[in-house]
Amino acid sequence: MTRSVFMLCSLLVLIFASGCSKKAEYEIIYSKGEEVKSPQAQSEKRQVTIALVPKLINIPYFNAVEEGAKEAGEELGVTVIYKGPTIADSAQQIKIINELINQKVDVIAVSANDPDKLVPVLKKAQSHHIKVITWDADTHSSSREFFINMVNPETLGRHLMDTLAWNVNEEGDFAIITGSNSAANLNTWLSWIKIQQRENYPKMNLVKVVASDDDPQKAYILAKELLTTYPNLKGIIGNSSVGPPAAAQAIHELGKAGKVVVVGLSPPNPMNQYLKEDSAQVVTLWSPKKLGYLTVSLAANLLDGTKPYDRQQIPQVGKISVFNDMVIMGEPIDFTKENVDQYDF
Repeated sequence: MTRSVFMLCSLLVLIFASGCSKKAEYEIIYSKGEEVKSPQAQSEKRQVTIALVPKLINIPYFNAVEEGAKEAGEELGVTVIYKGPTIADSAQQIKIINELINQKVDVIAVSANDPDKLVPVLKKAQSHHIKVITWDADTHSSSREFFINMVNPETLGRHLMDTLAWNVNEEGDFAIITGSNSAANLNTWLSWIKIQQRENYPKMNLVKVVASDDDPQKAYILAKELLTTYPNLKGIIGNSSVGPPAAAQAIHELGKAGKVVVVGLSPPNPMNQYLKEDSAQVVTLWSPKKLGYLTVSLAANLLDGTKPYDRQQIPQVGKISVFNDMVIMGEPIDFTKENVDQYDF
């Protein structure tokens, strides 16, 4: 080989090696059409924080929501803060939301105690570039991105009235124990209960609606007052989760099991024994644990730029329905003495 030919070959080898080296340095790997980030880039990704603010804490319903929310946080790799007032009070919620704004969380998801009073502080959160959504109980659409509802409110309200009517032969006096008078979701369900009664059960008579403010002890006192004030009462509907256990306890203590019907919204565990002894006949709910899981999942998706869509499949939850800016998780579940042991929440 001549000297000139040897030098030319050596130059070509160097050029080829240099090209391979540069290609390796800037190599981008794709999977299914999307860029796969290196482990270093993934570790540098900022940890996001999603804050859930329930109406109140330390009652079985919202405890189950917290369990589902934290499970979703662990599985999705996001930080979840679950913080609510000790009583169903909008002023306390406003204070908590202001604290979360100062903490610079990424999403605030609130179950609103009052749809009007929370609007200014939620708009303040939005002005600080915090995403705002609602779950369980809504506020005005101008102050949040979307609302996560458990069930169709008309379906639920009418169904609650049906469960009472079916157990009292569609006649007689009844009362309702609701939660907070200002809670939008409770008021919507209440309106559909009344509509269903007027349209389909003319022999039934609503004698009183009382508000417990979601306080179990207050609900119990109100239930005893209803049972003594209206001795011919045929049934009580609990329009929030503290109502049925309180009414059932009062009926049990007054020896009226099987004589006054109790239906309404409650997790199955607090009602297990009352259902079996006929101090209550049927309670209705959805899975609050799934509601917590769904809220965190949709909040995480929102941070990634994905809003919920109809028939979207959510792991651990199932397919959701979406109507405009309202998400509906699924259908209600009835718990009776025959099936209550099949559920644990």
